[in-house]
Amino acid sequence: MWIANEATEMQNFDFRAGRLPGRSVIAVRGPEAGHFLHNLLTSDIDHLGPGQAAYAALLTPQGKILFDIMVLRDGDGYLIDCAAGQRSDLMKRLAMYRLRAKVEIAARDELAVGVSPVAAAGGYRDPRSEDIGWRMMGAPEGEAEGYDAARIAAGLADSEADLGSGEFFPHEANLDQLGGVNFRKGCYVGQEVVSRMEHRGTARSRILPVVVGGAAPHRGTGISSGVKQIGTLLSSSGTRALALIRLDRLAEATAPLVADGATVTVLKPAWARYEVPGAA
Repeated sequence: MWIANEATEMQNFDFRAGRLPGRSVIAVRGPEAGHFLHNLLTSDIDHLGPGQAAYAALLTPQGKILFDIMVLRDGDGYLIDCAAGQRSDLMKRLAMYRLRAKVEIAARDELAVGVSPVAAAGGYRDPRSEDIGWRMMGAPEGEAEGYDAARIAAGLADSEADLGSGEFFPHEANLDQLGGVNFRKGCYVGQEVVSRMEHRGTARSRILPVVVGGAAPHRGTGISSGVKQIGTLLSSSGTRALALIRLDRLAEATAPLVADGATVTVLKPAWARYEVPGAA
């Protein structure tokens, strides 16, 4: 078929360390900060040690991702690495849930989010995958170069370029594969829907990396096999892109995959524990 195994190829992808201008930082502090975040987010926040980070999401009650974030334990509080364009809305949502909890929520404009392909002083391993290096919160010098190409090759969706807000279930965005959901913790917003999808195995669509024959068409372009649409392109870098793929329709595909006239090859990322039909 039109699928390849991405496991070894991703290891050769590199990028230049620096800050990510599309990310911002929020501080959550107070005696009840850990309990507050633990009860809202999809990941285990209570057991984060100093300098440890978790990938997590805040969901709608219907189980869709409003915000996907990194949460770093910082002293007696937490720093949240979030999409810059979503920070204001995220802070409003956190404030809405705070009620009488002893928690302070504040923007940290003096902190930038940085990334590095190798271990960095004061940094932490990206909790999603070893294939995308390290992250940090501070004042990294210069902007990162080639990071989007690296994350797309690794099959990692971006908060704004791919996920948006209220569009995807955690399983569709692979949070269950990337440590972004803890299925053993107590209740959190949207848990019932996420748990049902996990136990019933009803995640038919997944965001996967693809290679396009030529420059990738724009976001939202459909991917078809014959007359049947099996997916939709998301963010891209050159001939690489991410796409939301219907796995059941991919399994039934009998004609080459095409997006706006360009051939599409679906790849299986190294971290995926589910089957991608036809993958080696």
